[in-house]
Amino acid sequence: MTDQAPPLPSAEVADAAARGAHAFAFGDPEPVLGRGLLDHLECWQNGRFFEPPVNMAGLSKARHASTHHASAIAIKVNLLASTFRPHPLLSRAAFEGLALDYVTLGNGYLERRDNRLRGPARLERPLARYMRRGLDLETYFQVAGTGSLGLAGVGSGKVEHEFKRGSICHLLAPDIDQEVYGLPEYLSALQSALLNENATLFRRRYYLNGSHAGFILYMTDAAQTNDDVDALRKALKDAKGPGNFRNLFMYAPNGKKDGVQILPVGDAAAKDEFLGIKNTTRDDVLAAHRVPPQLLGVVPTNAGGFGKPGEALAAFELLELRPLQRRFLAVNDWIGAEVVAFDPLEAVQGGAQAA
Repeated sequence: MTDQAPPLPSAEVADAAARGAHAFAFGDPEPVLGRGLLDHLECWQNGRFFEPPVNMAGLSKARHASTHHASAIAIKVNLLASTFRPHPLLSRAAFEGLALDYVTLGNGYLERRDNRLRGPARLERPLARYMRRGLDLETYFQVAGTGSLGLAGVGSGKVEHEFKRGSICHLLAPDIDQEVYGLPEYLSALQSALLNENATLFRRRYYLNGSHAGFILYMTDAAQTNDDVDALRKALKDAKGPGNFRNLFMYAPNGKKDGVQILPVGDAAAKDEFLGIKNTTRDDVLAAHRVPPQLLGVVPTNAGGFGKPGEALAAFELLELRPLQRRFLAVNDWIGAEVVAFDPLEAVQGGAQAA
């Protein structure tokens, strides 16, 4: 007959069960594809005009979120402006502003200013960030500011300007959810551009607050006296300021091997994967803009490089610049004259080399 352990009291059994391993989940599922209210409203209207489906002020501020995002927009605008052929009705400055609005916001506007004979005198560019489209889709308004909700005329107290009917040419990048406003093509990479900015800001704050130099000096050697500790404390304090990267010598007779240890509080430089985030978000932004990296001055990390910039520019002109130029030709259909025309990029390059 084998001896059996006496059964545990019920209280001890419950206590043993309570000390066992537990697994639980926390946090609600996070939607990835849902955009909330916009899925039901498309374009909100306040009784006079429609609001854009995306905050134009936010897109304008996000233009400087990352260097690659801003550079990709700038190179498209520069190429469009350099190949544009000026017209008496449309100046270079007005067209460059139109191109900047269209590439950045997906919307571009031109206002026709008539002369006394009611003929077109010139075309001016209203700022697309503040333009709103009327409910009849033919009337346009310009609002001076936005309210606390980011909507024009909501809580802002600003009085909008109503343009003369038929005096506005609206260029918009097509959208599949609504036909009132255009949307830029880089929206899929906007989160990557913002993450790129957040990584840079985190690294700047990390260096500014001095956490990268934090550690714990752990001393367990009984051979050290209070005078030795005070001397070491003074030496560490004197190491701050100019020359703070100097080496520190410490002599401890009869000391143990691990009597003095340096324990880092945290090594954020090895954990935040700064370079990985920057490179990944850069690739996302360039893919959304379809701009070759060698045209933006990106330094290659591989031995082969990115290839010849001239070949990349020729491919970029064929696949991106010419389709953009064709979209601006809609101004000619609207005004009934060839106001917008472009020179070939080869002619512009030849003129620059000759000069």
